[in-house]
Amino acid sequence: MDRAQEAWTAYRRLRLLVDAEVARDLERRTGLSMPDYDVLEAVAELGAEEQCVRVGGLAARMGWAHARLSRQLARMERRDLIAREPCERDGRGDDVLLTEAGRRAYETARPGHLASVRRHFTGPLSAAQLDQLAAIARTLAAGREPR
Repeated sequence: MDRAQEAWTAYRRLRLLVDAEVARDLERRTGLSMPDYDVLEAVAELGAEEQCVRVGGLAARMGWAHARLSRQLARMERRDLIAREPCERDGRGDDVLLTEAGRRAYETARPGHLASVRRHFTGPLSAAQLDQLAAIARTLAAGREPR
């Protein structure tokens, strides 16, 4: 196997393993799925930056297809984690908001999620390895937009 293929295979295996472990920890501790957490985190971050968090902007930020995000938002809305309301700024679209329950769920889940990421991903790495990993990720992501 050539170096590029070996690196790709190692990356894919690592990603699957780490994603599964972190998702399992999150679900066990909080009852949230990774997509739930990803949406809560993105809405919390965008809400701090923008007046209106539109579905299209949220989908772009997350790198998700609009249809996938809409289905996820509907599931979360039924569980009272998010709400969609007309944007007060211009009234042209819906604003995605965290409900009180959604904010509590995110704030409760966040420390455990970070601990799980440290346990399964960053913890075993040295500071130099973390710096290298971050540099590699920035290089690969440079100039690429989510589709």
